[in-house]
Order: sequence, then C-alpha cells, then structure tokens
Amino acid sequence: MTGSGNDFVFVDGRVAPVGVWTAEKIRWVCSRQMGVGADGLVVLEPGSAAGSVRLHYFNSDGFRAALCGNASLCAARLTAWLELGQGVGAGPGVVLETDAGLVRTRCLEGAGELAEIDLPGVVGIGTPAIDLQPGEKWARFATVGVPHLVVLVDGNLAKVDVVGRGRALRHHKSLEPDGANVSFVASGPDGWAFRTYERGVEAETLACGTGSVAVAAILVGAGLAELPVSLRTASGCTLTVSRQESPKGGLGGVRLAGEGRLVFRAILRL
Repeated sequence: MTGSGNDFVFVDGRVAPVGVWTAEKIRWVCSRQMGVGADGLVVLEPGSAAGSVRLHYFNSDGFRAALCGNASLCAARLTAWLELGQGVGAGPGVVLETDAGLVRTRCLEGAGELAEIDLPGVVGIGTPAIDLQPGEKWARFATVGVPHLVVLVDGNLAKVDVVGRGRALRHHKSLEPDGANVSFVASGPDGWAFRTYERGVEAETLACGTGSVAVAAILVGAGLAELPVSLRTASGCTLTVSRQESPKGGLGGVRLAGEGRLVFRAILRL
C-alpha cells in the first residue's frame, strides 16, 4: 500500500502473526532489490475490543516504531477491506491500537482512497542547539508519537540535500539517544511543502504522516500558518492537518487526512 508515496507491506496477522516476523525477515521483505520493497512492514491483528485493530509497525531496518501516520491512513482503508474492523464511510471507523496509543480512523466517502486519523497530541516542541547551514532559517523539535526535527529553509526545496544533511541531523548529539526524523519545509507559490529523511529507513521517504503533523504544529506555533494546513509531499500528494472536531485544547487534538491506496495483493513465500 502507499500513503502519498510512503509505501508499506501490509500483512494480515490472522495468517502470519507478528511473532513470526524477525528483523531479518522484515529487512528482506522491505528490500527493494531482494524482496517486495517498502519503507516499512505492518502487521494487523484483531484488537482487544470490538471495533479495534492492533497495528504493529516496523521500519525497513527491522525495528519497531511507535507510530506511522501514513501507515495508519492505509490501515484505515485496509481494515475495512479485510473485515478486521467496522466502519467504511464518514462515520466511526476502527480504532488502531498502536505502540503510541489509540488512533481513531475513518474512511472518507466520495474522496477516492482517502482516510482520516485522529493522532495523539503534539508534545515537546522546542529548539535544539543545532548550528544552521546557509539557507536554513531555524530548526525546531516535536514529538508526534515519534520524534521529529523540522528545519525551515529559505529557497528551493528541491535543492536541499535531504539525504546528506538529513543523515547528519538525524544523528545530531542534541537529539540523542533516539535521534529523529528530519523534515525540511519551505513556502512556495503553491503553499507549504516538505521533504523528510526518515530514521529506520535511513533515506528520504516520499511522504511522512506524523512529520506533516509536526511541521504543521511548528508552523502554527511560529505564527506562519493556521490550521487546517495542507502540505505538499515529495511525491506531489497532499497531506492535510486540521483540528479534531472537539479538541481537548491547544494542538493536542489534531487530525490528519491523506491517501491510503492499495497497490497490489500477493502471496509472500517466507
């Protein structure tokens, strides 16, 4: 499946439960040369309550991550197709049980293969001690289930060395011990756009769901934008961050809308 170019191998955990997925197998499946090829692997299993689904997310390096926004958008669509949960349409959908907490989802009617998710709060916004390079205006940190560094750049986003600079910042001492995903954001004639270096993938990914929420929250906090914020990804797709209908206050109640598209189905021989 793909979420705005952020691609995943999804597995029905009723057939191949999470316990069979070693780090070695995950790296093999996610390899673009030797396996299927993906930014991450997702195992979906029945949840602990009616209308819930357990989501296990692994980056392509074989290690777990607490949350992935685009994988959650994809899961919102796939759980309905697999009849793992309830709710196709604009009404209540499934609740995803993730390592970062509960994520409420819904499929959007009449909008192609789009979904919405309600994400845990944006926390820990701060300014790490990072020496900026030419063209970088500021760098801010936030956690949206997983850690993100957001760098505002002045100029052409296409010219940013996302891999080289992103790798250096991902391992920056101010972000130890866990490091962070690194998103570079700029404003252009078509609005805000961003590109992301993803930890665990250790390369640029074409979109980042939780990264878009971090970017939006930081832009709003800096007085540069107001919710809802639409962000163009490296794939040319759009992720939209808005407030939940009944937020608990501040930026804690955020909603992410974006693509969850099934690309192909296959039988995988382990």
